[in-house]
Amino acid sequence: MKSPDAVSALSALANEHRLAIFRLLVQAGPEGRAAGAIAEKLDLPASSLSFHLAHLTRAGLIEQRRESRSLIYSADFANMNALVGFLTENCCGGASCAPVAAPKRRKA
Repeated sequence: MKSPDAVSALSALANEHRLAIFRLLVQAGPEGRAAGAIAEKLDLPASSLSFHLAHLTRAGLIEQRRESRSLIYSADFANMNALVGFLTENCCGGASCAPVAAPKRRKA
């Protein structure tokens, strides 16, 4: 991923509604969700949802497909992973910087 693409994606996510839409679509997995189901789940009017979906699509974060009479939206996982990779590229000079989490012990 190149810097302008990362800026576009991060800019698209810098909105409460678009971030909520994207997170919902990530949770939905590759199957995605119909536009109406997204609007209902997030309590967004159709016109606002359409605006936000278009913005996320232009940024390359989501994809749209038609199934019968419904528009189905899903996260573009390849671009999402590319963005995360761009953000963490050369993290800590290539050394592991995240401590390994110890498993939580359960009390008997």
